[in-house]
Amino acid sequence: MEFNAQIGDKIKALAIELTRIRSVVGTTGEIAVAEKIYEYLAQLDYFRQHPDRLRLVPVRDDELGRMNVFAMIEGKPSPTQDTLLCIGHIDTVGVADYGGLQELATDPAALKQTLAAATKFSEPALSEILSDRWLLGRGILDMKTGVAALMVLMEYYARQPEALTGNLVFFAVPDEEGNSAGMLSAVEDLAALQAKRGWNYIAAIDTDFMTFRYPGDENRYVYVGTTGKLLPCFYIYGEETHVGEPFNGLDANLLASEVLQRIDLNPEICDIADGEVALPPISLHQRDNKTEYSVQTANTVNLYFNYPTHCSEPAEVLEKCRVKAAEAFAAVIVRLNIDYERYCALSHIPFRRLPWQSNVMTYDELYQMVKRERGEEIDRILAELIETLRERRADDREVSMAIVNEVHKHCSDKDSKIVVYFAPPYYPHNFVRDGDPRSDRLLAAVRQAVAEARQNFDYPIVTRKFYPYISDLSYCGIAAAEHMDKLTENMPAWQLTYRLPVKAIQAISMPVVNIGPYGKDAHKLSERVDTFYSYDAMPLILWRTVQRLLGAS
Repeated sequence: MEFNAQIGDKIKALAIELTRIRSVVGTTGEIAVAEKIYEYLAQLDYFRQHPDRLRLVPVRDDELGRMNVFAMIEGKPSPTQDTLLCIGHIDTVGVADYGGLQELATDPAALKQTLAAATKFSEPALSEILSDRWLLGRGILDMKTGVAALMVLMEYYARQPEALTGNLVFFAVPDEEGNSAGMLSAVEDLAALQAKRGWNYIAAIDTDFMTFRYPGDENRYVYVGTTGKLLPCFYIYGEETHVGEPFNGLDANLLASEVLQRIDLNPEICDIADGEVALPPISLHQRDNKTEYSVQTANTVNLYFNYPTHCSEPAEVLEKCRVKAAEAFAAVIVRLNIDYERYCALSHIPFRRLPWQSNVMTYDELYQMVKRERGEEIDRILAELIETLRERRADDREVSMAIVNEVHKHCSDKDSKIVVYFAPPYYPHNFVRDGDPRSDRLLAAVRQAVAEARQNFDYPIVTRKFYPYISDLSYCGIAAAEHMDKLTENMPAWQLTYRLPVKAIQAISMPVVNIGPYGKDAHKLSERVDTFYSYDAMPLILWRTVQRLLGAS
């Protein structure tokens, strides 16, 4: 049985069917769509004959009772037990942005005409929304089409397992739009299967969406590797003062704004690998910790940034952030002295240089300082704090800041300072380097598949490194232990409220590729998928990549 045009039609029909099942992250809809995927595959003779190879697997420690869908096809035995992993997420973001049209948000047929009539869109968005070439709906692009493609792929090989040499494994996982609970649970299952069966993971394929990189970009992209993400944070402790004596204190908000200026969207600290540039850091949070109005200035501020990575490990990012914080502190001191001297001249009062000195440290340095002063007492204090935060289900970012604040309260050094630390989540990058045997094998398979698609379809298809969006592919590999130390030492929530199965991720470590549908406006009410590329060229690239990695000779 060979790849044919009917495969694209089947993927399209199934994608629409999956989209109609509303599976917003953090809801029972994620369970409903998992059950649908299981039922679809359970009808196949292969899984009827091998029921142990298709399972609904509970996500570990999940209060909602969500489930991963696990399916496995064993081909001809290979000496190395080669195993190819395919993953796709079954959750979507919410539908509140559709306003009064929320009920239609997951009905592609009904949504098209109604949305165009009820909402103002600029060209060319409106013409695409109305065109038969595009399908609309929450999740149709991100990523029900990709999941449908993997389901049809599994069906294809379930009908001819002898066409494979090795094992084809599929995991459909929830919570990708949240905290990746599904993938992190799957990772532990994959590590256990590897240990039990002696599998050799050769690569992971995701089919998450892709889109244009810049306005006017007509390219279609296949990404070998994926970007990572760190969340560097800055706890800024100033010195409060009455607003009637502003130069007698150090405004923490001023320090925070200078840190923001030096890091936010700064290309100077972009991560670069193989000539590909990661997006610059961007702020996600900046807030002082005053809880009431008063004429006292704020003395503590917390801010954090989304920091994409291609090759830099946590220690390198920590140092870059520390340097920028030190630059910011020094610049504020210079500015304050200049402004104060000018104010003194205007007011005809004597000028004396202000006493502030730059003081930047990491969380680990702060903690070790307090540990030397307070001993085991600080750990008991933190344990009580964590219990309180758990009881009220505090956010991991809130937990992290609360721990830093608590440690600092017990520090004898109350001089103004900036404490640099990390908060969850952590998404490792996966850099597929030339010269590694598994990476070279994946790169060759993808290049050949893309070349065939270019010959058969009139699309400008480009292969790039680093899928640019945060995805579950990040958990198919992680840094070696020596690179993790700076992360774990400087992430206050580590092993307290935030855990990663680091050993399991290291055990299954493999190169990754994203071969996804093309569309526009993911996470917007105009989310849409291009039915041309997504249901013809994309499936061909996916099929040929699998065939070249696992195809029987």
